Amino acid sequence: MKNSIGSNLQVTLFGESHGPVIGCVLDGLTPGIKIDEDFIRHQLSLRRPSGKISTARVEKDEFQIVSGEFNGYTTGTSLCLLIPNSAQHSKDYSKTASLARPGHADYTAECKYHGFQDYRGGGHFSGRLTAVVVAAGAIVIPALAKKGILIGSHIKSCGGIKDIDFAETDSSALTAQIKALNEKSFAVLDDSTATKMQAEIEKAASEGDSVGGVLETAISGLPAGLGEPWFDSFESLLSHALFSIPAVKGVQFGAGFDMVDGRGSEFNDSFRTDNGKVYTTTNHNGGINGGITNGMPVIFRCAVKPTPSIYKEQQTIDFKKNENADLIIEGRHDPAIIHRARVVADSVTALVVADVLLGRFGTDYFTTETK
Repeated sequence: MKNSIGSNLQVTLFGESHGPVIGCVLDGLTPGIKIDEDFIRHQLSLRRPSGKISTARVEKDEFQIVSGEFNGYTTGTSLCLLIPNSAQHSKDYSKTASLARPGHADYTAECKYHGFQDYRGGGHFSGRLTAVVVAAGAIVIPALAKKGILIGSHIKSCGGIKDIDFAETDSSALTAQIKALNEKSFAVLDDSTATKMQAEIEKAASEGDSVGGVLETAISGLPAGLGEPWFDSFESLLSHALFSIPAVKGVQFGAGFDMVDGRGSEFNDSFRTDNGKVYTTTNHNGGINGGITNGMPVIFRCAVKPTPSIYKEQQTIDFKKNENADLIIEGRHDPAIIHRARVVADSVTALVVADVLLGRFGTDYFTTETK
């Protein structure tokens, strides 16, 4: 079972949804990064469920850093972060332990781990583990910001309601958008769409159902030249990590699939220069050419499927008895996770960006002055 990602900054996850703790280990952090625990709490609050559009399971997420920190700074050795689980209702899962919940990993976990897996709340497959991903990301996001690199995501669409686009060719406007998004609990660029999206989520919940949507993420301030031409392209590294987020079923960079019915004359980004600064007049390629960043904002979208835990009767199998069965899921579940997943997307992105920067510029990148 592989639970680690990254080459220069390696992140390892551990724990289960209903176990005593979940946690992560970060190896390769620059020594001397200031750890802002209030910012970590803020980021975790953006992931935490709230109101009718989220699950009733609310964890306090009182994290503890047990190694790799001294006097408020990273030491450069392995940083281990723990978050206790305190709001489990494990009995909700005992009656359906051998029933494969549609859209979940119950059956595939059985195939891989031969019945030894912790099935409660999805065990190690659970979105609960994204809490430690968010906490890990919150350690490097301020360090990236000091280098002028900002990351932000918004709900591009949900329940058929669409938000406006990023101002990706206007750096000052994009910066303002990202900063505003990172303070919002329901991240949209046009606030008038928030109420409409939330109404669609509540409607699905009232019907025992769920909705999905599309997250759009922007990374501004990246230098040109990050990534490799082939198997470690900037898109490849990001996609590898993004597809690890539960419920993400598609990733598109720039105009992506919108390009396929167009022509090169429509989607080529023309290069220009102004006072020595190279830029493109459009950004259909999402800030990446040949797997390498070109200095424009990196823009990508993630397709987030509807939450698979719904309260309607569904057909399934009992994989212990090897027979067909019907299932009605109990417990506490989200009618949508997209509003909680956006800070997870930001955090995963930050960890990948940090990994690539450390590989390009060296271990001490985050504590050296940018030239």
